[in-house]
Amino acid sequence: MTARAIVLDANILVRAVLGSRVPELLAAHATQATFLAPDIAFDEAREHLHTILAKRGKSDKAIHAALEKLDTLAHVIVAVPAESYLPFRNRALARIGPRDPDDWPVLACALAADCAIWTEDSDFFGAGVATWTTASVELFFTESDREPPGT
Repeated sequence: MTARAIVLDANILVRAVLGSRVPELLAAHATQATFLAPDIAFDEAREHLHTILAKRGKSDKAIHAALEKLDTLAHVIVAVPAESYLPFRNRALARIGPRDPDDWPVLACALAADCAIWTEDSDFFGAGVATWTTASVELFFTESDREPPGT
């Protein structure tokens, strides 16, 4: 089986730090998938983690530990530099439309890499790129690219 690439949205990066299912999926499929995220998604995840944990009353030490855990994801998730996906900005903005134009880097990254998106954000649905949620992404990792016999 060849490695398949998938772009992770910032909300998946947050779940990779705070949850259990996303880290399990990353670990289980690291050998058969290439995980990508636009560099800016890591910045967005840092902001969200800080806000979420502060609202939960977590200490500065706990927030710092969560941010460090996010940084360790770099050994599993490739941060794609802006110059790689910036040429796809206008196409991504046109596809995502008014739903959430701030999400254009994730879509542009997927267009640049010609791959799917892993997100919990419905704004990507209908943007012309396969979109997977955590509940269904295991199918992305396990299904063969080949057509079933007889189709």
